[in-house]
Amino acid sequence: MTTLLITHPSSLRHETPEGHPERPDRIRAVEAALEDERFSGLIRESAALGTLDQVVLCHPRDFAERIVAAAPRDGLVRIDDDTTMSPGTLEAVLHAVGGAVQAVDEVMTGQVANAFCAMRPPGHHAESVKAMGFCFFNQAAIAARHAQRHHGAQRVAIIDWDVHHGNGTQEIFWDDASVLYASTHEMPLYPGTGAASERGEHGTIVNTPLQAGDGSEAFREAMETVLLPRIVDFSPDLLIISAGFDAHWRDPLANLNLSEPDFAWATQKLMDIADRSCRGRLVSILEGGYDLEGLSRSAAAHVLALMRG
Repeated sequence: MTTLLITHPSSLRHETPEGHPERPDRIRAVEAALEDERFSGLIRESAALGTLDQVVLCHPRDFAERIVAAAPRDGLVRIDDDTTMSPGTLEAVLHAVGGAVQAVDEVMTGQVANAFCAMRPPGHHAESVKAMGFCFFNQAAIAARHAQRHHGAQRVAIIDWDVHHGNGTQEIFWDDASVLYASTHEMPLYPGTGAASERGEHGTIVNTPLQAGDGSEAFREAMETVLLPRIVDFSPDLLIISAGFDAHWRDPLANLNLSEPDFAWATQKLMDIADRSCRGRLVSILEGGYDLEGLSRSAAAHVLALMRG
């Protein structure tokens, strides 16, 4: 068994306004990095088209249908100040959902050891009834619920190291004892949530905010002293990573100072937990990362670690 890479060309057809940081070049940069000969052992698949039945695992059907209805035939439609739809957006969004579900299916049935979904738009800011922060549907949340409904997973842990707090994932699972949401992120920063005091109805929300200027030492300490022990104690049947790479020191949208070895280290630590807790079952889903060089190098380090390289 090896690592599965899931992509789809529709990710390039989701267009955003000129100068917008969440742009098609992000995927081009990641895909170019993963064409290196070091990644020849990857299993590569095209993402399936997701369905509204998958979306409604975490979002009400009327909200999902409003997003579908908002898709323009031409031009751009603004959903909020940061989030827009183009004629290619809906296809990209549904393939991102379908790819996340596909990754869960193959990991949970033992066809592959783990998986990385390299698609856009991201999803972790999408709340149950609100698209925001470049996000429409919450792929990580949908993946977790799909694992529970279709593969019998009793407990799923989602760890989110994107520099922005995943308010959507937190909101969706706020009162759900069967899903652990653990996040390290910069604070204060968009979207303004993620204080350590935000713990959910069952104590299964774990936030470890970092401060502007923090780097490797603070990140690794937060992981080792708070997040990783909580994941171990939770003993998940599947581990999902919301893999944003905008905590990289080059990223223009934040002020943390991580580098590629930090993401590789965190990946290895989580794989160790997955090996002990859930037969290595791990699915990683791309979230943010807006400096193309920082993103491509970090994603490459992450996937190499998944491949146990």
